[in-house]
Amino acid sequence: MDVKNQPLIANINNFCQELEKEFDLIPSERKEKLQHISTYISQKFETKETPSLIVICTHNSRRSHLGQIWLAVGADYYQLPAIQTFSGGTEATAFNIRAVKAMQRIGFLISTKAENNGNPIYQINWKAGMKPYEAFSKKYDHPANPKEKFAALMVCTQADEGCPVVLGNDFRLSLPYDDPKAFDETALEAAKYSERARQIGRQMLYLLSQVTKG
Repeated sequence: MDVKNQPLIANINNFCQELEKEFDLIPSERKEKLQHISTYISQKFETKETPSLIVICTHNSRRSHLGQIWLAVGADYYQLPAIQTFSGGTEATAFNIRAVKAMQRIGFLISTKAENNGNPIYQINWKAGMKPYEAFSKKYDHPANPKEKFAALMVCTQADEGCPVVLGNDFRLSLPYDDPKAFDETALEAAKYSERARQIGRQMLYLLSQVTKG
């Protein structure tokens, strides 16, 4: 079975179709930034290389995980050649359960592979027959992440300022998103996490929709 060409889980495929209809909600200046990433990926395809992207945020707990997962899902949704997606932080904490639940509400199948001393290793599925995609919190230079020839996407201002040098990258872009953590333990918590998951998904899908396969 060619898993690469297998369709996404119905709920996730439908959600992606909804996100495509929202591309007009993305501000023009943000689209310009996203286009830089699209061009980077397209150039890698043109030279028969596999693009690697690390999404970086301070604690690698919320926005960076959402970014890495949506990049992987979007590549499957648009049936692009292989793309490697990773995430990391300037420090390691845990993939926050609130962000995990936001993705589960969309329809992602997420289970815990190991508790890992308070930093769970999650297995994520978005289509039948796929090898589970693993996600856990780590520093951006963790052995699981590439050491050279990757794009570094800085999705929080604090990480961008606190990590002035990301060794080994051949492309770096500041792409900040508001942190849903500000709404933890409030009545708006679930709504704000879902809002951020949707915003990041919309923008990751948009940039991948602009990629040429080479």
